[in-house]
Amino acid sequence: MATNTSLDPIGPKEFGEIQARHLLNRAGFGGTPAQIRALTGMGVKRAVDQIVDYQSLPTTDLSDAAVDPDIVKPPTAEQRRMMQQARRDNSDNEELRRQFQSMRRVTQRTDRQQYRELKRWWLARMIATPRPLEEKLTLLWHSHFASNYRTVRDSYLMFKQNELFRHHAQGSFADLAGDIVHDPAMIRFLDNHNNHRRKPNENLARELMELFTLGEGNYTEKDIQEGARALTGFTFRDNDFQFVERMHDRRKKTILGQTGDLDGNDFVRILLNQKACPRFISFKIYRHFVADVDDDQSQKDAVTSEAIRKIAGLLVRSRYELGPVLKRLFRSRHFYDPNVIGNKIKSPAQLVVGTVRMLNTPLRDLNTLAESMALMGQNLLDPPSVAGWSGGRSWINTSTLFIRQNLCTYLITGKRTGDRAWRRNQVAYDPMFLVEGLPARSPEMVVDHLLTTLIARPVPSPQRDELVALIKQRRGIVTTDTVIALLLLITAMPEYQLC
Repeated sequence: MATNTSLDPIGPKEFGEIQARHLLNRAGFGGTPAQIRALTGMGVKRAVDQIVDYQSLPTTDLSDAAVDPDIVKPPTAEQRRMMQQARRDNSDNEELRRQFQSMRRVTQRTDRQQYRELKRWWLARMIATPRPLEEKLTLLWHSHFASNYRTVRDSYLMFKQNELFRHHAQGSFADLAGDIVHDPAMIRFLDNHNNHRRKPNENLARELMELFTLGEGNYTEKDIQEGARALTGFTFRDNDFQFVERMHDRRKKTILGQTGDLDGNDFVRILLNQKACPRFISFKIYRHFVADVDDDQSQKDAVTSEAIRKIAGLLVRSRYELGPVLKRLFRSRHFYDPNVIGNKIKSPAQLVVGTVRMLNTPLRDLNTLAESMALMGQNLLDPPSVAGWSGGRSWINTSTLFIRQNLCTYLITGKRTGDRAWRRNQVAYDPMFLVEGLPARSPEMVVDHLLTTLIARPVPSPQRDELVALIKQRRGIVTTDTVIALLLLITAMPEYQLC
């Protein structure tokens, strides 16, 4: 059956529990049966409005990040003088050099600890937030405007960047793109603090065009060189952006056909006005919320290309305001097409956060969860490169599938992979809320209800029959242990890796 590419809204009667579950999965991290029923009762318009217009939902119950902005800080004038003296004298100042090296090691160790704490904080926020779309979008921009802690080596700058993404999450992409060239973490990551009029550094200019706004093939090497000149002097001091006039090239530049005394702000404005920009950003939005496609596929596949073209038109008309675009997408016939539902591979974040939120499991140990995510390929605040995470099939291999199954077991039971014995107190989880409200608890009804809640695609009959047989083997009585056993089997299914 051909996929419907229409962005017209589905009708009120077409929005049932399957569609509500799909909306919760894609615009957030999934939901419990009660949340699915509540969203279904709202209807598609109100449900989407509540998810996208999340600013009215309070976040007072969420923990603030405990961050020290001064772990990594520039040396004082006196410290610089002493370091210069130590470098000049190789004998008398050996002790002084050792002191500075010791201080640097302490700083680095303390900052790495804060980085680990920030990962735990963000993961806990994704799990507990009443605004799941806010964190889903923060993840999108974190991968799109990717910088990583390994290169930046300043946890506070990574935190500031994370807050920047959250601030602009469903707001103006134009404002976000403008702010990213003022972001200390990005400047440091792409070496723009070394971008001087006498020796331009092209890293930020190149990635700004190739990965952040236009995509490959929509600019020339000359545009990169001129863009780098425009970005000269855009640097930072300590934790804040700083424009250094003496580093900036004031001569005329020509970028994508526009000439003048252009600076970094002009550069971003020119990029946003290119026809390629809304199409490229729409592709990123589409890949994050709709389907696992790469840029080449998105241009060659007729259905995907047409859907992205329509989203790009919305983005132009909204002047890069994301909220109206997301509302139209999340109400559309294309978004709820059967070929779209249940066809996206869960990212590690989607798997971990979604399992906790859908099953309402205990939080377990955040270090274990964050480390498991890293092993599955998604290390928060530390993407593999400036290209971010590839997503899609790159998430799945024989190693990550094993980790994914063990991770779900740990969330449901508390049992770690290396535990030899099963201790009853590891479970500490009551899943019976998942089957509350059923008119009857026959084996077939319980299994179908759990599958409908947790699996986005139809499960083959033999797998369903095995789950029904498990309950019947226990005399048809649905107990806590039985539901836990069912959840362990369901979360181990290949279909559970899709949303």
